[in-house]
Amino acid sequence: MLLLLGLTCLAARAEPPRHATLPFDAARSQAAFTVKVLWLIGLHGEFGAVRGNVTVDHFRGTARVHATIATDDLRMRSRHYETWARSSEFFDARHFPHIAFDSEPFPLARLRDGGPIEGGLTLRGITRAVRFELLPSECKTPLRGACAVLAEGDIQRSDFGMHSHRHAVADKVALRMRIFVTPTADAAS
Repeated sequence: MLLLLGLTCLAARAEPPRHATLPFDAARSQAAFTVKVLWLIGLHGEFGAVRGNVTVDHFRGTARVHATIATDDLRMRSRHYETWARSSEFFDARHFPHIAFDSEPFPLARLRDGGPIEGGLTLRGITRAVRFELLPSECKTPLRGACAVLAEGDIQRSDFGMHSHRHAVADKVALRMRIFVTPTADAAS
């Protein structure tokens, strides 16, 4: 009986955990945006801090992403543009210092092969359903942290309460993320 109990415990330890959470590598992860001015000139900005995690459900073969991006820490080609992007006319970083994205579960293979990822994006305190496209990975196992997971998608700024300069600034804002994870022993797959 004691031997059977011991073997059961060993078998339970050998089985991989059902869920694993891998934090973003904040030092290497990046997020950026582009919006067109006068429908010709692309204004490009890069956010500073990108934090979050990927939660892997090994049993179901799915993953979920949670990401936060600091709006008060961004860089653009001039201080004037940075001040405008942080102002209440655009990101309103004073009142809403973060953009958040929470994905719906998606097949784990999309992290490697690419494909759509849907979820809720919260910007300026408004949450809307959005869809990003994961690009095919440069390596076979992106959850090991050696290569980035790339995501891109467009939002309409008017959906998030950004209505200023409608005749000079395009409604479409392109978002791009380059995410590296910090692998854990139980999650790399």
